[in-house]
Amino acid sequence: MKEKYEIVIIGGGMVGASIAYHLLKLGARSVAIFEKSYISSGATGRCGGGIRQQWSSPNNVRLAMRSVQLFEKFKEEIGMDIEYKRGGYLLLAYTDEEAQGFENNVRMQKEEGLEVEILSPNTVKKRFPYINIEGVKLATFCASDGHANPHLANFGYIRKSMELGADVFTHTKVENMEVSNGRVVGVQTTRGYVRCDLVVNAAGAWSKEVAKMAGVELPTESFRHQILVTEPVENFMDPLVMSFSHNFYIRQTKHGSILMGQGDKDEKPRINYNVNFKFTKEISRKLTKIFPFLRKIRIVRQWAGHYNMSPDAQPIVGKAPTLENYFYAVGFSGHGFMLAPAVGEALAELILLGSTRHSDISTLNVDRFEKGVVAEKNVV
Repeated sequence: MKEKYEIVIIGGGMVGASIAYHLLKLGARSVAIFEKSYISSGATGRCGGGIRQQWSSPNNVRLAMRSVQLFEKFKEEIGMDIEYKRGGYLLLAYTDEEAQGFENNVRMQKEEGLEVEILSPNTVKKRFPYINIEGVKLATFCASDGHANPHLANFGYIRKSMELGADVFTHTKVENMEVSNGRVVGVQTTRGYVRCDLVVNAAGAWSKEVAKMAGVELPTESFRHQILVTEPVENFMDPLVMSFSHNFYIRQTKHGSILMGQGDKDEKPRINYNVNFKFTKEISRKLTKIFPFLRKIRIVRQWAGHYNMSPDAQPIVGKAPTLENYFYAVGFSGHGFMLAPAVGEALAELILLGSTRHSDISTLNVDRFEKGVVAEKNVV
């Protein structure tokens, strides 16, 4: 470990790894990533791997569309097959209010340049005969949405960053930061003290705690989110299917397993990796009705990760108002994996160039909460 680094990134998940890669691609000379556990141990390695552009907020639509462009050339640029598949996202509306909201979203999404369509229940049944459409009012479908393997994507960015000169320290926890004259001048890790010119907080579920080390306040809270996966079956299900009112998402992996998850309104903010039978029972009862084929498929395992939530369910990205050299990309509210390519690129541009070239993140900084915000509605 060197005595000093130009840039220190805290967190080696998909977001931190993307930031590191894009910084080095733009010419950063000395970058270190400190990950308190192993690579892909946090939210990245525990997420569903979906890549969605259908949002209710224009910011998220734009970021997601840019991320899709970067995911499409990931294998060529990064040199790793991440099992990326453009299978589409099918969003099901079950109430009149939700259907109206979807129609409004589609108008906005099309204005942003996204190719998305509204499907009638009968069209859903024709295209996706394995879905029980009882109660469905309408659906939206975007063929350029998709999914990928989050572990492979995370390791792809990490390995490419190391090729470009990054030092990556796993099982190395940042315990404190030294602040002097409005700047972070060093970080204390379990391997020792390191001086630095700039710090990026990409700590996911621990974003609030890492921010406090520098005297920065971030309005994020972390909530447990559970997922289960079944035994593999023959591949037949291309899209990721989601419902916000019924609170679920489901997709098929490359090797045939069916992966599904849901939120829990009773969850309290905390770090909690325990799983429970309540989740298993609720999602099994719900999804075997909507997807009858699941009744004959066995569950293999389930696990828990965390959504690092912001007050408006949109990421908090930018520079701390109180420090000259403290940046963050946190509060992704369950969508860090799919937005990471665009956010990593934009934050790297902001840090090294002073402005962004591809994605406008100016409205995503923490000061937006002083002005009033509109929350992202399309969240499970």
